[in-house]
Amino acid sequence: AVTFLLHLSHVTNGGKTTLAKNLQKHLPNCSVISQDDFFKPESEIETDKNGFLQYDVLEALNMEKMMSTISCWMESARRSVVSTDRESAEEIPILIIEGFLLFNYKPLDTIWNRSYFLTIPYEECKRRRSTRVYEPPDSPGYFDGHVWPMYLKHRQEMQDITWEVVYLDGTKSEEDLFLQVYEDLIQELAKQKCKYCAN
Repeated sequence: AVTFLLHLSHVTNGGKTTLAKNLQKHLPNCSVISQDDFFKPESEIETDKNGFLQYDVLEALNMEKMMSTISCWMESARRSVVSTDRESAEEIPILIIEGFLLFNYKPLDTIWNRSYFLTIPYEECKRRRSTRVYEPPDSPGYFDGHVWPMYLKHRQEMQDITWEVVYLDGTKSEEDLFLQVYEDLIQELAKQKCKYCAN
């Protein structure tokens, strides 16, 4: 049975949640799993020497639970595909996994069919972050002292990635971003369908 796993990662406030929701609305048989849903409770989050809570690291997330959720979806999708018309690309179950630290977690490396990364410049990222309300709230200097340096560190780690990543300009309009990814996905799904039918 064939499934299609889409990987949507980003700098903080890059617009990936909005994009994921728009794609889910327009793609048949599509589910979304968000990495943000797997943060550990604040009491388990470490602080650095400056007193900043270390939310932008893998250790702040329950990644085992996230992997379990993904595995359950894949198992369920495989079972459902067996009973549907395999000729139709529309019947391919699609899972969008969106988050900010997906490229940096090795167990995920082998499951992607397509990877996207949303980027926005420092100033725009800081501006968007300042308009959001977080729980717990960002402490003074948190963006420059923790969030942005962690993003730069994770971007550096991405240099080792061996598969294709499609980079997206997060300053584009929601509609332009949606159309770019949607059209690319339709092409990829058609390829996947052809590959599956050939087998």
